[in-house]
Order: sequence, then structure tokens, then C-alpha cells
Amino acid sequence: MTTKYIFFTGGVLSSVGKGVTAAATGRLLRERGFKVAVQKLDPYINVDPGTMSPYQHGEVFVLDDGAETDLDLGHYERFIDIRLNKVCNVTTGQVYAEVISRERRGDYLGGTIQVIPHITNEIKRRVRLVGKTTGADIVLVEVGGTVGDIEGLPFLEAIRQMRFDLGRENTAYVHLTWLPHIGATGELKTKPTQHSVRELRSIGILPDVIVTRSDYEIDPGIQEKIALFCDVEPEAVIPMVTAPILYEIPLLLDQTGIADLLLDKMELKPRKQPDWTEWKALIEEVRKPKPVINVALVGKYVELHDAYMSVREALKHAALATGVELNLHWIHSTDLEDDLGEEKLKGMDGIIVPGGFGSRGIEGKIRTATFARENKVPYLGLCLGMQVMVIEYARNVLHYEKANSSEFDRSSPAPVIDLMPEQHDVTEKGGTMRLGLYPCHLVPGTKASEAYQTDLVEERHRHRFELNNDFRPELEEAGLICSGLSPDNRLVEITEVRDHPFMLGTQFHPEFLSRPNRPHPLFSAFIKAACERAGVCGEGAQKQE
Repeated sequence: MTTKYIFFTGGVLSSVGKGVTAAATGRLLRERGFKVAVQKLDPYINVDPGTMSPYQHGEVFVLDDGAETDLDLGHYERFIDIRLNKVCNVTTGQVYAEVISRERRGDYLGGTIQVIPHITNEIKRRVRLVGKTTGADIVLVEVGGTVGDIEGLPFLEAIRQMRFDLGRENTAYVHLTWLPHIGATGELKTKPTQHSVRELRSIGILPDVIVTRSDYEIDPGIQEKIALFCDVEPEAVIPMVTAPILYEIPLLLDQTGIADLLLDKMELKPRKQPDWTEWKALIEEVRKPKPVINVALVGKYVELHDAYMSVREALKHAALATGVELNLHWIHSTDLEDDLGEEKLKGMDGIIVPGGFGSRGIEGKIRTATFARENKVPYLGLCLGMQVMVIEYARNVLHYEKANSSEFDRSSPAPVIDLMPEQHDVTEKGGTMRLGLYPCHLVPGTKASEAYQTDLVEERHRHRFELNNDFRPELEEAGLICSGLSPDNRLVEITEVRDHPFMLGTQFHPEFLSRPNRPHPLFSAFIKAACERAGVCGEGAQKQE
């Protein structure tokens, strides 16, 4: 069949939930038997978010093929349970770089390069590429930013043209807006939505569906008013009240009839009836009262929780499957750089140290690893979290007082973490790390092997530095187990501390492959260890035993 495209735009304000809405809609369509892919169009001029501070854009979500992408792709993969590729995230930087490169080669035969048609044609080419490379029946395309943003205009013009190029039966437009609540009068106001739709219509895009987001219940009269003034059918105004449970959104959205409405617009019939049995069981489990465990997340960007979006979700997935309630404590690593800081870690049932770059807060993370090792607190280190675990071990067990990573101290006499050999001549910062899916052999009899229940796994990476093999024999002899190795035995992918309930670090990022109904094995093992320390055992943990 001809690939169909659904375009998602946003109005009134940013961060209104386009990514989650697109992801949930994708799940609805998959449940009806369609193969779905999702693409994010980001109007910023950066080539990708890989060089951006997490404070600017949240976490960088890495795909199998090594693409560094927007965190919304994490929502897409988790909700729909799919694996995306590099064509699924497009930025202004990528588009202009490609067009300028072609101009330099003379591909345009001396023509004047303009936004229309050259930039818009390149955007449309990349949108169509998703359908071609994934074989999807339906491609959902989210346009980042808000209608009215200058930088988003070329993308909006491109998706406008796609209805002309592909035909009305192959395209649908969903506009997501915010309904502000006026506390003094207790009213939800529709005027910002009306203005937003008017702006969209002035560009030439007539939305087929308007999704109205609100923190308050939306009266049917408001839906009718929006339908009247925005020229859509009343049933095409979809109310979406803020949900207390993130993964309940597909169920709530399904009740509005949006999936059948979109399929009808695109002249499609459901291939099967949706089966929400497993998803409903997941939500029921979330609602059940459960014993609580306390886990500390020690990072340097904790002021913005989106910087650790996938880590947080992976912890929730594992806690849910284990039958416990996760109480996550966000602790800034710079607060742990003195003895008083350790008070924050007391009473924790588990500690997780996620990835990051730069020297700020490193000593606090190293002290965190010391606390976890000496007090037998379950510890899971991800990427940099593994590296600080190795540095701590070298300092306090091997007594290399100045052990460090060459990332933080190039003059260290004991660089137990060092730049990968192939990285020595790399000067460009963007897209030059060890990125994407790589195989890892597990050593039998280790906690890693026990968690995975297999001897070979593939995980997503994003790093430049590795455990320095010059120190590997000493570390292993002193009780640091290298339990996961690259197939050529050259790179250490997983480390564990012998004679510890659970102290494990991974050079890769397991959080990227966790799913709501299929938690990652290492996160499950970590949560189970935290449960044992807390002296609690949820229903899920009992079933696993």
C-alpha cells in the first residue's frame, strides 16, 4: 500500500506533549495492525543534539545505528515498542548542510538556492525516506517547536506541500494546543487555540484533528466552540486531560476515537481489533499499593529531570515488574564532595550514577561509589557511572591515590580510564564517539550473566573513554570483575565488584532499550537487589523467584 503520513504540529506553547501524543497515537495504530514509524523534525540549526548541553535539550537518545537524537524518539520507541533509525530525526542543520554540500558540487547547475523549493524539497525527501527505509504503512511526523516560530516555517511549508504531492487520502494533520485555565473565573479559554489554528491556516495547513491539552476537565461545549471557530468536525476536537500515569495515555486517547478518525481520513480500515489486555494490566499494576524502595540518582544535571528521561523510565519499568513503588531521590553530585554530603545517601536502598561529560561533580560521583562499595549498597553505574566506579576502586583498593580518567586529569599517573585508541586523532566533537549498537560477551557465573540469562547481548553506546587495559590485570586481581567484554576481548563493557550484593557498571546505556512491559534485565537485577536491601519483596519479585 502507499505509505500514509500523519503530521503533528503544536500551538500556544512548547512542551505541551506533542511527542507523547504522537507516540501514543502510534501505539493505537500498531494495535490496529499497521506497521508504524515516527519521525521528529527539529527546527534548530545544530546538526543533532549530541553537542548540546542537557540543560538545553534534555537527554540525547541514541539509536541502534548510532544516531544521536531528540529525547522524543525515546517516547516513540518505548510506547510503540519499535526500533528507529537515523532518518527518524531531522534538523535544520542537517537540511542546510546537505543543500549547501550539493550547491558546492554544482548539483543545482548554477541555480539560485532558495528556501522554496530547495530547502523544502530536501525536507520532503527526508520525510519520504522514513517510509522507504522502514517499510512502514503509516509514518507519524512531529514538527518540533510551536506554530509561529520563525525557524519552523520551512518545515511547515514542506508538510503543507506534502498533501499536494501525496494526495489528501494519504495525509492527515493533527494540531495540539493548550487550553489555559483562568483561576479567578474557573474557566478554560479557547482563544489561544483559535489564534494558533488561524496561524496554521494562514500557512495553508488545515488541521484534520485538534487535540486540546488541559489540566482540567474539558466541557463538551468547549469542544463545540473550538470546532465552530476552527472549522473542524466536533468529533475531531479531542480532549486530552493531563494523566497521572504516563503510560495510561494510549488507553485514554483510544477512548476518544482518534485512531479510527485518522484511519477514516486516510481511507484505511483497521486490520485487527486492538488488544489492550497487557497494557491495562500494566496500568492496574501501577495503581496497586506497593512497598516502597528508595533509590538515589546521583547526577550533574538533576535540576532538569528530562536530562535522565530514559534512566528514570527504565527504573520505573523495573520497579513495576518487581512489584514495588520507586521513590527516586534526585541528588546533585556536587553536593556529595564533602563528608556532610554522604548524609544524603544514608537510608538509600540503591544508588544509580548515570552518564555525563566534563569534570564538574566528578569527585562527588567517586565518593558516591565509595559509599556504595563500603556500605554494600546496590549500585548501578551507566557509562560515566561505570568509569567513576573503576576510578574509585583504583584509588581506594589499589591505593593509586591520583587515579583518574584522562578526560578529567591528563597528567594523572594512573589513568585507569583513558581515551579509546581510535579517538586520539579525532578533533570534531559531533557524532565522533563510539555510538550505537555493539555486541558484548558475558562471562559465565557473573551477576551480568545471571541478569541477562544469555552469553551475548547487543547494547547502545555513547562514549569516548574506556577502561585502560594497562590496569586491567591489577584491577581484576584486586576483585574488580570484568564481566562483559567486546568480542575481540579488547574493550571492557561491564565491571562488577566481587563480594558485593550488587555493584555493577556498564560502559553502554541499557536504559535506551527498556520498555514499559519489558524492563531491561540489568535494571531489574538492580531493583531486585535494592528490594533485598530494603527487606521488601513485591508481587513481581515473588513471581520471578
